[in-house]
Amino acid sequence: MAGDPRRVTGLFVTGTDTGVGKSVVSACLVAALRARGERVAAVKPVLTGLDEPPAPGEWPMDHELLAGAAGTSPDAVTAFTFGPAVSPHLAAELAGTPLDAAAVIEETRSRAATGDVAIVEGVGGLLVPIAPGLSVRDLAVALGLPLVVVARPGLGTINHTLLTLESARAAGLDVRAVVLNPWPDEPTVMERSNRETIERLGEVEVQTLGETSQDRLAPSGSPLVDAIYP
Repeated sequence: MAGDPRRVTGLFVTGTDTGVGKSVVSACLVAALRARGERVAAVKPVLTGLDEPPAPGEWPMDHELLAGAAGTSPDAVTAFTFGPAVSPHLAAELAGTPLDAAAVIEETRSRAATGDVAIVEGVGGLLVPIAPGLSVRDLAVALGLPLVVVARPGLGTINHTLLTLESARAAGLDVRAVVLNPWPDEPTVMERSNRETIERLGEVEVQTLGETSQDRLAPSGSPLVDAIYP
């Protein structure tokens, strides 16, 4: 709505599946935008899996990683958290606290509007249910943000990525780019072909993100954010 102080600008990051590195890409975007002088809100609307903390040396929980990149607290990143590593709708059911679609949208919008630009990270893929009547795709549509799709570079990624693009565009979402992650220093013939094929058949810009770490998110993310969010 014109003039709405909670109007959201930025990017919505989704994936072709769970575990493809959405949080790493999101954190790189947050860190690089902050390094560029932007006031950034990092938002993970719903988080599951608190019962299965990462092992030493692995990436931290999603909301902790995003909080570190944004210079804020994990509580500021995520409003709805659950223990089991399952889909949000099931996690909420198991907890006896079903999520309300309108509440999730409102809370996400409010948190995203605390920055001049927001990086909102979804849960799993676009069609994952969050609450009755609300999927990840529905949330992205409600926020009106351009979409970044994170995908694996290896075998199977062409089908998963093109299906995700088809689903996004069917809902009227503006797909800004696909990011293949992690992109190896020496990609194979198949990985290079996957990138070219997704770009050609999906009619989308395909970027890559190489191996990175929590202490060098901005340097790794800067070329990425310049290409996706100039």
